[in-house]
Amino acid sequence: MEEKLNAYPLKFEPNLKTVIWGGGKIRKLKKLADAPDCIGESWELTGVPGQESVVSNGEYAGRDIKSLLGEFGAQVVGLNTYNKYGDMFPIMVKFIDAAKDLSIQVHPDDDFAKRRHQGMGKTELWYIVSAEDNAILYSGFSHKTDENTFRSHIEHSDVVAQLNRFSPRHGDIFYLPAGRVHSIGAGNFIVEIQQSSDITYRIYDFDRIDKNGKKRELHTDLALEAIDFDEYDDYKGHLELDRQGTALIKRCDKFVSELMRVETPMTVEVKSTGSFRILICISGEVEIAGSNGSRERLATCDTVLLPYALDKAVVTPVGGEPAELISVVVE
Repeated sequence: MEEKLNAYPLKFEPNLKTVIWGGGKIRKLKKLADAPDCIGESWELTGVPGQESVVSNGEYAGRDIKSLLGEFGAQVVGLNTYNKYGDMFPIMVKFIDAAKDLSIQVHPDDDFAKRRHQGMGKTELWYIVSAEDNAILYSGFSHKTDENTFRSHIEHSDVVAQLNRFSPRHGDIFYLPAGRVHSIGAGNFIVEIQQSSDITYRIYDFDRIDKNGKKRELHTDLALEAIDFDEYDDYKGHLELDRQGTALIKRCDKFVSELMRVETPMTVEVKSTGSFRILICISGEVEIAGSNGSRERLATCDTVLLPYALDKAVVTPVGGEPAELISVVVE
């Protein structure tokens, strides 16, 4: 008989990734005095095998998300999601701080990832939290091309000129279906919502040298096989809210994301969606009160998982200032 989940807002230990392009924003926002200054990513919540997020609060502190799914199943994520993904949590949430340019890269779709890596594909979404005046992003091809032509551009280090170039600002949205070539430029601070996958094919790395005096590995053949050469939509949007409410950021077959502005107490549904709900705080601070009396604070750059069994929760701003959050569910 399946044990009953003590459903409360679950927070997780951030999995910090130090990389050659990382900066100091995550360290500052999360108030991590002992952390290094070159943190490029904070994995807030993930089911990537071997790197599953570990609960940091309450009764289940110290347990990872896979073990909770193994014991409590659909009570954590909802029946449809559990039947589809089993003990693997399907969504990853990251904060990304790019102090330098990331590589030009691409991710495989589900079929390719399963065939080559026995893993999950990687469709993702960027929400721009902040961007410096000279920051840029690359997303998708700027013109029609094909595998042979693009291979030639790779061999001649002429990749960037083939891509759409954007000057992002706060509130910009970039949807990146698997197979879409992309890169984050220096000066961007981003929330990334994606499938629980860490499969990346590096196409071009600006001829950089790492701390060992070597260039990072490229994955040209795999990348060319994974790229979708038929997709040319720019998939760019923009969303800001100037009053209390919610608005759709993006609905796709992997996840649904919304922007929330909270000025007074706001009820968020969980169980009625048929899914869990993730809340990511991008500004301000809130208190989350579960329908069963549980409570949790969420500060800027914090993330929480509301399990399916929680039913609903009330989100209240703290300190008299509005808060902005991103919400994620799976349909």
